[in-house]
Amino acid sequence: MATIKVLCWNMEWMNDLFLEDGSYKADTSVPSHHPTTNVKTRREHLAGVIEDINPDVVVVVEGPNKTIELQRFFDDDVLGDWQAHIQTSKGSSQCIGVAIRTDLSKFDSTNPIQIFDSQTIAAFNPFDLENEENGIIEKYKFERFPAYAEIKTADQKVFRILGLHLKSKGIFTAYEWSKWWSISDGTRKKILAQCSQIRQKFTDIYLKDPETKNIPLIICGDINDGPGLDASEKRLFGSGIERLMGNVWKPKLSLGNALFDTLTSKEQDNLDFTNIYTTSFKDPIFNGVYQKEWIDHILYSHIEKDWVQKAVIHHKMSDGQAIFRKFKFASDHMPISVEVNL
Repeated sequence: MATIKVLCWNMEWMNDLFLEDGSYKADTSVPSHHPTTNVKTRREHLAGVIEDINPDVVVVVEGPNKTIELQRFFDDDVLGDWQAHIQTSKGSSQCIGVAIRTDLSKFDSTNPIQIFDSQTIAAFNPFDLENEENGIIEKYKFERFPAYAEIKTADQKVFRILGLHLKSKGIFTAYEWSKWWSISDGTRKKILAQCSQIRQKFTDIYLKDPETKNIPLIICGDINDGPGLDASEKRLFGSGIERLMGNVWKPKLSLGNALFDTLTSKEQDNLDFTNIYTTSFKDPIFNGVYQKEWIDHILYSHIEKDWVQKAVIHHKMSDGQAIFRKFKFASDHMPISVEVNL
């Protein structure tokens, strides 16, 4: 089987590029969330990154609202022939999508991709959780339904991808401290609830069901959480990404983390994640100091062989230029990729 390169990338408000009818806005239009550039430049920078990385599968976070729009982007702006899909989420303008390149003979020529509508899957509908502190039932929902697809290779092997974009934890306004902590705790609690729901109601079931447990699974996207416990998570006694990865009491159901695999033995032993970050931002509270965060992940189910390898955070392009210089209007997240060998 040929190697399949999977790219997962938060492409930052792609919906800004399109009109209501699904066509592109004028080249000179100013995107709402990128006031210092125009639509033409954003399109060129997004496509430039993808073409440089040269993936076979792209999981798009913060994509447009409609499949026709994502398909238009890949048809008009990206080299090759692509089949694209957006998972719609009513009321959301940052939908999740997946696209596969079909002109390199790596995928089945008839049915290369099967889309599952995650709106029809019980695990992703609104759900209740009991608050462990007071026993009160709290209601949660996913702002964006996951993109869920099965991909079939040219030699008839299959794997599935679940693309996620969980609750943002960013607080970009300075508040009085008690209110800041209240907001922070609330967002962390929601991320933890969403990760718990996916783990208990989707992943655990998937990895135990005879119909799916032997189908390799990638769960990836902008989880908006990193390893370990930040200040709010210490108050909640739980880490979102680690909850999503699994339970130490059920090791056979745990997921690997492709970026963790790239660390040296010493870094892994010390749980030193200093060299891993997928986004950075100016902190509005601490005098604009740049904070670096690891919040984008590629997780994978364990099968008998190491089928997900060579994870990369693309801070630089193939010519050595930093992505934020060469394609500065592409996104505020770094693309991450892995190679799949079934």
